[in-house]
Amino acid sequence: VSAPDSLPTLPAAVEVAAFSIAQESLTNVVRHSQAKNCFVTLTMMDKNLKLEISDDGVGLPPQRKPGVGLASMRERAEEIGGRCVVENGENGGARVTAQLPISHYG
Repeated sequence: VSAPDSLPTLPAAVEVAAFSIAQESLTNVVRHSQAKNCFVTLTMMDKNLKLEISDDGVGLPPQRKPGVGLASMRERAEEIGGRCVVENGENGGARVTAQLPISHYG
């Protein structure tokens, strides 16, 4: 896990979305990736919380059918004006990247 020493106070909706996306991503790593390593990174970028979960596993199958978990991650992000992308990593494995805006709140 890589995260800043401190983060701004996050709105509850952003916390819930980030937690849910991370939880589903980690579940998918355990179930499907055959990875030896998994990395969770949190950063702040332009009033957005950026969450990235990547692994060194087998990556996404070419003919994948998005399931309920992938759809729920995308929906969680979109509900608060963000976005979530699931893709193959540049060096293999899979990567989930969510950008969750905190500027809508407060």
